[in-house]
Amino acid sequence: MSCFVDESGSDNLRDRYYLVALVLHDQSDPIAHEIERYESSLRDRGLPDIPLHAGPLMTGHEDYEGMAIADRKRMLSSFRVFFRNIPIRYTCIGLRLSEYADAERVEAAMRRGISDFLFDHLEYFQGFDEVKIYYDNGQATVAHALHRAMDFALSKDAVVYRAAAPEKYRLSQAADYVCTMELAALRYRDKRATATDEKFFGGWSQFKKGILREMRAKRL
Repeated sequence: MSCFVDESGSDNLRDRYYLVALVLHDQSDPIAHEIERYESSLRDRGLPDIPLHAGPLMTGHEDYEGMAIADRKRMLSSFRVFFRNIPIRYTCIGLRLSEYADAERVEAAMRRGISDFLFDHLEYFQGFDEVKIYYDNGQATVAHALHRAMDFALSKDAVVYRAAAPEKYRLSQAADYVCTMELAALRYRDKRATATDEKFFGGWSQFKKGILREMRAKRL
């Protein structure tokens, strides 16, 4: 199994939420065809093949600077179709940082969330000879929580860690997509949806019945 990890939030704890997504892929299920279809979709639409970073895509920052919102919407739509078609499962642990006094407690809560998920699905994970964890170690809190939870719940001999630059792996980009959509769901539910959320997704009902329901069909 491959497990691709991404986060939304940072160790400075200045954000309202801190999320970590785990995208799981059974390597016996190939995804090369779906990747080819996704890249072909971008070419056919005259869109650049920028490695997905959904937050900046929506706000028009970083690699998406100066790109028309119509093109950014079409890029997100192409990735949405790709995500819908790939054989993956996922989970996402979301924390509201107002509930935690410091980074140590945030890490402990994140570690418990990952551990609980692993133990709830232990038979599933034990069905694989090896679990490869792909993460860029962008946030120390996530890296520590991930290592401690995985090493606690699974055999250390079965877990392998790989540094993963998101631009090199479509499934790392899928984890980024999960974080962004689950973060948007938290904002909608807390009545804090942004103008950007509403430009891309519409109101809460439209978002919930559309892209969120579609994505959560893959939640383990």
